[in-house]
Amino acid sequence: MSVPFYVSPEQLMRDRADFARKGIAKGRSAIALQYADGILFVAENRSPALHKVAEIYDRMAFAAVGRYNEFENLRIAGVRLADMRGYSYDRRDVTGRALANAYAQTLGAIFSSGGEKPLEVEILVAEIGATAADDQIYRLTYDGSIADVRGYAVMGGPAEQVADYVGEHYQEGISLAGALRLAVDALGHDGSSDVRELTPDQIEVAVLDRTRTQVRKFKRISEETLARILSESRPDTTPSESAAEAPVEADATPTAADDSPEASPADDVPVAPPEDPDDDRPL
Repeated sequence: MSVPFYVSPEQLMRDRADFARKGIAKGRSAIALQYADGILFVAENRSPALHKVAEIYDRMAFAAVGRYNEFENLRIAGVRLADMRGYSYDRRDVTGRALANAYAQTLGAIFSSGGEKPLEVEILVAEIGATAADDQIYRLTYDGSIADVRGYAVMGGPAEQVADYVGEHYQEGISLAGALRLAVDALGHDGSSDVRELTPDQIEVAVLDRTRTQVRKFKRISEETLARILSESRPDTTPSESAAEAPVEADATPTAADDSPEASPADDVPVAPPEDPDDDRPL
């Protein structure tokens, strides 16, 4: 009879944690941002059918990165738990905190078990409140650790680089258009040498909007609406028509002031940077 190879519990936990982290880092990032009227979710996702962001219940949403089959099973289990609790008691008894605790127990039990591999997922559970102070965002990692997040959260892929960019530009009470532009720009600053410009068909966007009159506050943003918001929030890089097409009187005579730098509006026109090529990495 052969003697089984011994591995210390500390080394076993480190190996399982490294395995899960490497799997999560292979994916693409997802961001949750609090804005003035709710919570915005932006995830880099090339697939129109396999969603990283989804609705859980009336005021709650779910976002995840990692292996799709694993976090999809968690999402379905969360929907069933929320529906059962709301049906058995009251819809107001379904809370994001209770759902996050249930997810933490599941992830922690699987990670500590030696019989199966840890889940290669990170998830966010968000619940919108009557005011911004009442909003709740919970981030859960592969080992069942749970954190209460305020303002913004980034997970998956080069999360540290993306989070650094968001932290430098994020402002409390930001508008929806500003939050969307910030999230898209942050996903392009992934630590690579070239900054990527993501197009509407490369990202998945949804919101929990407290201003909606419906009971359910979750709403997806279509590509057409997304393209319009991004175009409106993009800084203007062309001179104004009033400055470029200013009428000149026929009897006007040039003076010394006309040759001054202040009289040349074209000198202050910003120049747009060259666009980056599309990113062809797999989903």
